[in-house]
Amino acid sequence: MRFYLGSICIALFALTGCKIAKSPDAELVDVQQAVPGVVLDIRYATTNNFTGQQLYTSSKCFLRQATAEKLARVQSELRPMGLGVKVYDGYRPLSVQRKMWQVYPHPGYVADPKRGSRHNRGAAVDLTLIHTNGAEVLMPSPYDSFTETAHRDSTNAASEALANRDLLERVMLKNGFEGLPTEWWHFDDVDWRRYPLMDIIPQ
Repeated sequence: MRFYLGSICIALFALTGCKIAKSPDAELVDVQQAVPGVVLDIRYATTNNFTGQQLYTSSKCFLRQATAEKLARVQSELRPMGLGVKVYDGYRPLSVQRKMWQVYPHPGYVADPKRGSRHNRGAAVDLTLIHTNGAEVLMPSPYDSFTETAHRDSTNAASEALANRDLLERVMLKNGFEGLPTEWWHFDDVDWRRYPLMDIIPQ
């Protein structure tokens, strides 16, 4: 399913400050439809997240079309290894970013909504590796663990976890993403600057 933003951004522009995207890239796609076999665990649609609040009304995940296509290539590359991806978060409305900042105003872990996050552009994804049976592989820390163990250069973990983290990073970088230094699970589309910040609720 594709979710086109033009008319909705126009309607919300005065209220939200949403920049109107005029190119064909101004669309979000449903990740489950764009990435075959992807598994979702959208934590912000539950209370199982660092805020302790349900921030999303839907457990669907959306990304920019070009970003989702890159993620599909990641999934395709992992399949012969007996692996796949589980996604924790994708597009995030700017209003949700403000709520996160109120709970944990620490740049490097939570983006200041005055500048916005790549998530607010639909051009970032939080994810981990899973086996074909759906079980998560061992990683250095849990998702949204705002500790040094979660840092991309941390060596404070089992060798298996560090190898899994590095494998995820290599495959993501190869397919057009770049990692956040403080969070092993967070990856930005290298083309994120093409996309404006948004504060819409896709259905």
